[in-house]
Amino acid sequence: MLADELVELAQRVCRQKAEEQTIEVKAAHVDCPKRLYDTLSSFSNQDSGGTILFGIDETSDYQVVGVYDPQDLQKKVAAQCLQMEPHVRAVFSLAELDGKWICSAEIPALDISQRPCYYSGAGRTKGAYIRVGDSDQTMTDYELYTYEAFRKHLHDDERPVERANLSMFDQTLLQQYLLQKSVERPGFSQFSPEQAYEMLNITRNGIPTLAAVMNFSLYPQGYFPQLGITAIVVPGTEIGDISQDSSRFLDNKRIEGTIPTMITEALNFCMRNMKVRTTISQETGQRIDYTEYPLDALREAILNALIHRDYSIYTEGTPVQIDFFSDRVEVHSPGSLYGRMSVEQLGKCRPDLRNPALAVMTESLTKAENRYSGIPTMRRAMREHGLPEPKFENRRHEFVVTLYNQPVTAQTETPTTPANPTDRLLDFCKTPRSRQEIQDFLGLKTTFYAMQHHVNPLLESHQLAMTIPEKPKSRYQKFYTVVKD
Repeated sequence: MLADELVELAQRVCRQKAEEQTIEVKAAHVDCPKRLYDTLSSFSNQDSGGTILFGIDETSDYQVVGVYDPQDLQKKVAAQCLQMEPHVRAVFSLAELDGKWICSAEIPALDISQRPCYYSGAGRTKGAYIRVGDSDQTMTDYELYTYEAFRKHLHDDERPVERANLSMFDQTLLQQYLLQKSVERPGFSQFSPEQAYEMLNITRNGIPTLAAVMNFSLYPQGYFPQLGITAIVVPGTEIGDISQDSSRFLDNKRIEGTIPTMITEALNFCMRNMKVRTTISQETGQRIDYTEYPLDALREAILNALIHRDYSIYTEGTPVQIDFFSDRVEVHSPGSLYGRMSVEQLGKCRPDLRNPALAVMTESLTKAENRYSGIPTMRRAMREHGLPEPKFENRRHEFVVTLYNQPVTAQTETPTTPANPTDRLLDFCKTPRSRQEIQDFLGLKTTFYAMQHHVNPLLESHQLAMTIPEKPKSRYQKFYTVVKD
């Protein structure tokens, strides 16, 4: 980064008196910190990378104390970077602030295929870290496994289930599926049933796969008791709220069976617990029912949770969870987003499939499209229902979809998608936004195009303004909507 950007960053950290997800502060006014391994690892293992800022003392109320020797500090930090596996290539910057020298080390993110980055002296299991807020935490066995699975293309939906037997499958459903595939691929008629099962990932070396168990078994939970759905209705906005008669749950159900069966029963549970608003059309006189949440959005959220959840041994004790609250419904799916996909890319980029065999089977049995249209469908259904856009959260060990039931009105929230792109952008920038945030919001491939064709014209017309007008090219620049009197 440039010297003025480093000064700007240091001043901001001193003002807010706090570290961040991508900022770590070290004093270094006496010597180089002896242990940087945890931060080097955690920054390398997150998509955004991170910056270590030397010369500010967190224990002295974030005072600028400077660094003891900029040149020696860089050498010692670089030496610690070489003790990481893979090696970390830090980019250093120097600047003077309040008459003292400060230094930054920008740590680039590793490609997911190279993660985790870990301290070679501690080994992979104890030397790999992940950033959580402003702290570095040791990676769990499950987090280490997710990187290994992605790198080696391991798919847990294809793992054999030793206790399973084809004789305990729904034979009618199994033969219908085999016939369907034979019609779609005439070459299948040349295979024996055993060969066809192998080709369709129903068996692996004659043993049924997890994907087949979850789609064709007469009782999948006999093998995996927790691979189902728990669904509850809470009389309030948080777990723990109770009703007037001291009930913790207004409804509570464990949903089991194959994936197609669970989807049907889960939707029935949702229908049973949703409010329904009825209107009479003035034009036709027909009755029209409006459910509290659009069924299309709920179905896609539940379907995605069952198909794209993590089915590894680390999560097979965790069910999918549906939580109804007075103001929202949450669908929790075990396992974070898979591969290179980020929340910002959902519905815009083609994702890596965690469970390809299971997805193909479920597509045939439930008429799921499996064309990456689930997220756009949820967004469209909520918009047409007059409700806020779904909220997607990629938490440490789970992915959560939240649907809110408060209609979008002029008093509560401006519609998220005005017809005019300019109005949409101005609405979005009521909160100051960075170049990257604007690019993602507009769904464009480059920030250059977003700036040239959308932001700059609004700056020239004084409809947008910069938070740092004296430094137009600052990496910390944000743009906000000008409110006219």
